[in-house]
Amino acid sequence: MTRFLLNRFISVLLTIWAVVTVTFLMMHAVPGGPFQLEKQLPDAVIKALEAKYHLDDPLPKQYVDYLKGILTWDLGPSFQKVGVSVEEMIGQSFPVSMKVGLLAVGVVLLFGIPLGVLAAVRSGRASDQFIRFLATLGQTIPSFVLATLLIYVFSARLNWFPSFGLRTWKHYVLPVIALGGYSLSFVLRLTRSSMLEVLQQDYIRTARAKGVSEFSIVFRHALRNALIPVVTYIGPLIASIITGSFVVEKIFAIPGMGKFFVESVTNRDYTVLMGLTLFQSIILCVAILAVDLLYGFLDPRIKVGK
Repeated sequence: MTRFLLNRFISVLLTIWAVVTVTFLMMHAVPGGPFQLEKQLPDAVIKALEAKYHLDDPLPKQYVDYLKGILTWDLGPSFQKVGVSVEEMIGQSFPVSMKVGLLAVGVVLLFGIPLGVLAAVRSGRASDQFIRFLATLGQTIPSFVLATLLIYVFSARLNWFPSFGLRTWKHYVLPVIALGGYSLSFVLRLTRSSMLEVLQQDYIRTARAKGVSEFSIVFRHALRNALIPVVTYIGPLIASIITGSFVVEKIFAIPGMGKFFVESVTNRDYTVLMGLTLFQSIILCVAILAVDLLYGFLDPRIKVGK
C-alpha cells in the first residue's frame, strides 16, 4: 500500500506539472494580452503595466517564477481586480461552489443508486420502464435548459423557491437540482446496467440455490461489486461539481468559481485563469486517487499494493 500511494503521489505531481506547463504556454500563445481590451490604452501605459506585473520578463523566467509561486501557494495578483490575489479569489469562491456541489452530489447518490438498484431488480416491469424513461429524459435535457425551466415553473409561476442568490435553504433547491440532474440520470442508468450484469454472475446463482434471501443477495453480494463503475464516475464528478459550474452559477447568480473562471477568460486575466485551472486539477487528481483506494475496499480481489 505504501508503494502504491508513493507511485500515485508521484503521478499526481507529474500530472499537475503537465497541466501547469500546458496552461502557461497556451496563455502566452494567445494573441493579445490582459491589458489589450476593448478600450485601447496608450503604449506607454501598457508597457508600464507589463513591467509592474513582470510580463516583460523572458518567458523562461516567468515560467520559473510561476512554479516557485505555486510551491508557496502564491498564485499572483489578478490583472483586472486591483489589490486582489488569485488565492484570495479561490478562498472566497470555492466554499460557495463546494457547498452547492456537495449537496448536488448527495442528491445524485441518494436517488441515483437506489433507483438504479430498483430498476435492475424489477427489470422489464412497469416501474423499470418508468425509471428508465425519467433517466433518459434527464440525460437529454442540458443543464441550462433545466435551470431555465426550473426558474420558470417553481420561481416565476409557483413562487416556491428564489431564482438567485444563496441566502436561505430555499435558494439551494433549484441550483442543486439543475446541477445534479444529468449526473443523477447517468448514475441511475450506470447502476442499473452494472447491477444487471452482476446479478447474472455464477456466485449470485449459487447464493440463490442455497436459499439466501433476495435482500441479502442484492445488498450484501451484488451491490458492492456493481458500485465499482459508479465509483469510477463519481470521483471525477465530485471534482468537477464542487469546483463550480459555469452555466448554473451564471443563471442563478451564484458567486462561485465558475463565475470567476468565465470572467478570467473574458478579461484575459491570465493569473486567475491559470490559478483556477491549477486548483481544479489538484481537486481532480485527489478525487481520482480516492477512487483508486476505494477499489480495494469494494473488491478485495483488487490488489492496490502490487
